Amino acid sequence: MPEYEGTIIRPPSEAESLILQYTIGCSHNECIFCPAYKQKLFRIRSIEEMEKDILDCAPAFNDTRRVFLADGDALSAPQQDILTLFALLRRYFSRLRRIGMYANTRSILDKSVDELSRLREQGLGILYLGVESGDDTLLAWMQKGVTAEETMEASRRVKKAGIKLSVTVLLGIGGSTGSIQHARATGKLLTEIEPDYVGALTTMVVRGTPLYLLQESGNFTMPDSFAILNELAEMIEHTEMRGLFFANHASNYMPLQVRMPLQREETITMIREFVRKGDPSFLKPERLRRL
Repeated sequence: MPEYEGTIIRPPSEAESLILQYTIGCSHNECIFCPAYKQKLFRIRSIEEMEKDILDCAPAFNDTRRVFLADGDALSAPQQDILTLFALLRRYFSRLRRIGMYANTRSILDKSVDELSRLREQGLGILYLGVESGDDTLLAWMQKGVTAEETMEASRRVKKAGIKLSVTVLLGIGGSTGSIQHARATGKLLTEIEPDYVGALTTMVVRGTPLYLLQESGNFTMPDSFAILNELAEMIEHTEMRGLFFANHASNYMPLQVRMPLQREETITMIREFVRKGDPSFLKPERLRRL
């Protein structure tokens, strides 16, 4: 079986994929809200290590159609190494149809459209990108390390290369005072990006993160559950795109799947009616919310 180091995180849509750990940790790893890779030092595994993993699991997974390359930023590996790895995957998994991986804005910008197109030709079908917010002030505060404009350019490259783009945004990360500004700026950025998929997660303040210390010191206050829903409605209202907008992560108070733009207006109306009624029985209990 493949070798894994530490906790492995994958997108929900990769639940049936074979997961191989190509990078350890995250190449950025400074976001104040994220606990995922704090215990790992970032490194890229060698092709030799990867081939051993592939050989070990190929007999049991010879009918694999999808492979997901963990950890946080597999796209940061050198272009030729990724192409070599893709060739190995195609050799040992003859039915392989799609390779997916996490990326960040920097690793995308380090590659040209031609390089991304080459990866798509060799099997890269989807990239998962953490956008979090479209508000530059908020992005700097959360130590994201990029601007909204840079994320916009990176997303354009992915789309131009013909690779599907799935992005995540964070509800509540603007705190109780910046909620609406965050929602509107993020909706505007999503409109410019027009990803294939959006996943809206609700911020979970995790002990041990800088965000937790800010909350403990009174310098950050999460919006309450109905303010989060109001933020979601505001974000959807300011998002014009064709694709799927999900808010069905385990962290969210109300599971939603919105086909944009067809279901946009009815979804906004429904959310605001829930907020107006203020009935907590419709919401997921706090004890059931998860990262």
